[in-house]
Amino acid sequence: MALAKEIMGSRLIFERSSLASSRLSIKKKTQRTQLSFNPFELRPMKAAISGGVVAAISEDVVKTLRINTIGRNQEKKDEEEKAVQFKVRAVVTVRNKNKEDFKETLVKHLDAFTDKIGRNVVLELISTQVDPKTNEPKKSKPAVLKDWSKKSNSKAEKVHYTAEFTVDSAFGSPGAITVTNKHQKEFFLENITIEGFACGAVQFPCNSWVQSQNDHPSKRIFFTNQPYLPSETPSGLRTLREQELTNLRGNGKGERKLSDRIYDFDVYNDIGNPDISPELARPVFGGRDFSYPRRCRTGRPSTDTDLKSERRVEKPLPMYVPRDEQFEESKKDTFAACRLKAVLHNLVPSLKASILAEDFANFGEIDSLYKEGLLLKLGIQDDMFKKFPLPKIVTTLQKSSEGLLRYDTPKIVSKDKNAWLRDDEFARQAIAGINPVNIERITAYPPVSNLDREIYGSNLDSALTEEHIIGHLDGLSVQQALETNRLFMVDYHDTYLPFLDRINALEGRKAYATRTILFLTRLGTLKPVAIELSLPKSKRVVTPPLDATTYWTWQLAKAHVGSNDAGVHQLVNHWLRTHACLEPFILAAHRQLSALHPIYKLLDPHMRYTLEINAVARQTLISADGVIESCFTAGPYCLEISAAAYKNQWRFDMEGLPADLIRRGMAVPDATQPHGLKLLVEDYPYANDGLLLWSAIQTWVRTYVERYYPNPNLIKTDTELQAWYSESINVGHADHRDADWWPELSTVDDLVSILTTIVWLASAQHAALNFGQYPYGGYVPNRPPLMRQLIPDKSEPEHASFVEDPQRYFFSSLPSLLQTTKFMAVVDTLSTHSPDEEYIGERQQPSIWTGDAEIVDAFYGFSAEIVRIEQEIEKRNKDPSRRNRCGAGVLPYELMAPSSEPGVTCRGVPNSVSI
Repeated sequence: MALAKEIMGSRLIFERSSLASSRLSIKKKTQRTQLSFNPFELRPMKAAISGGVVAAISEDVVKTLRINTIGRNQEKKDEEEKAVQFKVRAVVTVRNKNKEDFKETLVKHLDAFTDKIGRNVVLELISTQVDPKTNEPKKSKPAVLKDWSKKSNSKAEKVHYTAEFTVDSAFGSPGAITVTNKHQKEFFLENITIEGFACGAVQFPCNSWVQSQNDHPSKRIFFTNQPYLPSETPSGLRTLREQELTNLRGNGKGERKLSDRIYDFDVYNDIGNPDISPELARPVFGGRDFSYPRRCRTGRPSTDTDLKSERRVEKPLPMYVPRDEQFEESKKDTFAACRLKAVLHNLVPSLKASILAEDFANFGEIDSLYKEGLLLKLGIQDDMFKKFPLPKIVTTLQKSSEGLLRYDTPKIVSKDKNAWLRDDEFARQAIAGINPVNIERITAYPPVSNLDREIYGSNLDSALTEEHIIGHLDGLSVQQALETNRLFMVDYHDTYLPFLDRINALEGRKAYATRTILFLTRLGTLKPVAIELSLPKSKRVVTPPLDATTYWTWQLAKAHVGSNDAGVHQLVNHWLRTHACLEPFILAAHRQLSALHPIYKLLDPHMRYTLEINAVARQTLISADGVIESCFTAGPYCLEISAAAYKNQWRFDMEGLPADLIRRGMAVPDATQPHGLKLLVEDYPYANDGLLLWSAIQTWVRTYVERYYPNPNLIKTDTELQAWYSESINVGHADHRDADWWPELSTVDDLVSILTTIVWLASAQHAALNFGQYPYGGYVPNRPPLMRQLIPDKSEPEHASFVEDPQRYFFSSLPSLLQTTKFMAVVDTLSTHSPDEEYIGERQQPSIWTGDAEIVDAFYGFSAEIVRIEQEIEKRNKDPSRRNRCGAGVLPYELMAPSSEPGVTCRGVPNSVSI
């Protein structure tokens, strides 16, 4: 009987031991660590048979037992083939909304009720292996989320649900999960953790909205955090990998719904609104007439007036971007409650109706915007209260006969309110202000235009002579100053000259095409020595003042330079180079790179919110009669200036920091220097700090890329990677697809360079160009976005009024009160960090965003380097030898300081172009 019990119990022992004997094996491919596990690998079983017992059993019994043993062995074999079933648990994290409207609340309660009767959330676990019998991925039985109705009223930010999957011992590794939402309401799925496999917890970072099956019948697919190159994709995931990408690409037809997750390309054909007025018609940007990057397709119908233009969606209605690209709740609250929606579409119309577009009479009136506020006429504030909550920039409001709007004091006047008037501060901002990327070294004097002489003739010749600057070069000749690399220039001549006739024909808009010559002093600071002001048929040169009249002429010339600078900064360096030119790379990444792809995982945090903020820009900023056209000198020609810069100046291979510095002559290659460059202006805060961040990003990217591509052939044969880069160029930047300057993508160095440039543009470059807009531009005389008058010549009638009251003439040339306050509200919005900002060196779910433990460790190393850089920047800002960032009344340079609190801080480097 002992033997019988031993044999009879063998099946039970087998079943128990199958769980106990699971193990995790690690396989290495070249230099990568791949996790490949069989959680239910079985150990051989041996029955211990006692000889004494056998001797006491009759021969018949032994024969019977032998027959039974054969039967048991066959049963055991059949059981092995059938495989043992077991349960694993899913912990599903869903993020709640903080605020719900009545309809959302009603639908939520209805979903809680119907969940009890079977209209619930269903999950299915999918293996990395294919079932040899069906040639389909192995799947668990469907599992339902538990307790949805019980937890429907939870006020917690995150709610955790559970589900149980039934799988068998031959299931293999979990690789994907499908989710079906049978409710009526979408929900935000943050993460799924599978527990019960021998390998430990398996993570599925989701961070996505799951739509109701009523709106989107297809099951949602989520993959494990384990990265795979396309060629390494487990057999069970190959079809799902391609299916998910197909879903994201769409078919290029139809109008997009707000709940869609479709990424596609289109031209900028929704800037104008010709159905409202012919004056609001704008050309199509992107294509034959105006080269431009492509934007996210919405599929809206064409306008009635112009079939090439797409019908606009006006605020407060939202523009389409794929659902997961829309602002999350805290970002949306910050943006909507106190920025463009409120300020531009409620406050400004009320101001227009109540305040005359009058000029400032003196500097005191400008100062009063920050001290006393903007007085509103009786009753206007009550009307505004009914329309919207007051924005953050409104820090004080008196409910009396006069509403009081007070703006925060911009940093440029916080330490020294007259600093902006000084020539050294004017020059310092060229290397440490909000637009430090246009200054260039002069290699030939006078400077030469690159415009077509057949069109513009001899007027392209510069009016600058050696006599204009020789007295300001510390005893050097012009040639000596050139040879010792001490002459620099901020040149907007070629950018503006083609547009001046049309700009100056606009009412209340006047502009020159300016060139500013700067000299590098022995102290390492810059000083302006001449400003050339060009019109289509004339030129003049203004030099530092000698008397009262030339003092005001000089101040007006600097204001016109500031206006040129503000326009190029906003239209070219900020909007075009960091917003618009990145969008094609982001669209192509979602369309061509699977969430399983390691490069997608690398780029993911650097794509956050960019499509949404660009859509908002098309709706309110760069649109016809939008903020940019209203506030900047070029008016309706703003986007044409941007398009001209894209056609004639933009080159992806020159967008990285080292390449850009060398192109502008601000640095020369030098292998002995820390970053391989020698700066020709040693105290160049933007470049000094930027090179620290560039180097850290490059090191992190190289570590990452070398992990997955140990040899170049893997890059050449990576179908998704090559499709991403090809589509970014040939579709996203179609107007430059034939350019010979596009970098190749064949080697590790190629990929590191391309990715470093993209991450740099999305993070540090955008931060340097964006978050100082209110701190520097909120005080409008410092860098006026538009000018309303030219500088009068002695022969002109206006010269008499200029001499009579130069200060009044100066203020009548600057934006009006209404234009100023509108611009201030806009740049305050654009300079604001939201509470959910993610800064460089940070990631959502930092320990589980990838299943590659070595890469997680490397990322923590990158984060530590970012902390070290921030400490170095703080140290530099306290170094008195660095006169361009430390001194009496001098603002520290913090635009590259990685971290920031929420609000307008003039610092902080978010991961992505998110505002």
